Amino acid sequence: MPHFLLIIIALAIAIILHELAHGVVAYWMGDHTARWAGRLTLNPLKHIDRTGSIMVPLILAAGQILTLGRVAFLYGWAKPVPVNPVNLRIREYRNPRRLMAIVAVAGPVTNFLLALAGGFAIHGAEAMQSIRLIDFLAYFIQINLLLGLFNLIPLPPMDGGRIAVGVLPLPLAIKLAQAEKIGIAAVLLVLFVLPLALAQLGIRFDPFREVVGLVLPAAEHVVLVLTGNGVGNN
Repeated sequence: MPHFLLIIIALAIAIILHELAHGVVAYWMGDHTARWAGRLTLNPLKHIDRTGSIMVPLILAAGQILTLGRVAFLYGWAKPVPVNPVNLRIREYRNPRRLMAIVAVAGPVTNFLLALAGGFAIHGAEAMQSIRLIDFLAYFIQINLLLGLFNLIPLPPMDGGRIAVGVLPLPLAIKLAQAEKIGIAAVLLVLFVLPLALAQLGIRFDPFREVVGLVLPAAEHVVLVLTGNGVGNN
């Protein structure tokens, strides 16, 4: 199987389970909106977003092939799972803003847990001497860590933004929430589109790649150590 397909499969699993986690946690806290919308399912067709699941990954892949000659990373998102914060509760406690932060954090946490699961699965792949499976698990770990970390950017509609809205003092939370209309567009423009455009002019501007280049290897190292993959001093 080509490496590109391995990346697509790993990305699809990471994105779908990320969104499903939001709906499941909301359901546990009394909001059945996602279930009524048919979104508490592993069926990928229910989670596909034309922009985030198809157009953005294809644009990123095409841009990297044209500029780098290969696909170094992909990013995308599934159709957001609907949640009604008013329905959220933990026993008698009701605070839509605070509880929505718990729903939001479920997505990145799920990705980090999936990365750990991938680390443990490497042992089985090594026992089977399956190079292809090991390659897939390497992508799976990287993509889940990248997706989890990226979604912690404190700007709505990223999960980090919703978490911040839930924990900041109300006046600051209101101002941050108002940025949601431009949030995803600003993130995509500054972190993905602008670097590709400037690269055509010979201008190096890639803050996302620079930060990822520092954080992702460290996160991967932690996952491998925690899952007993004996990375030693690498």
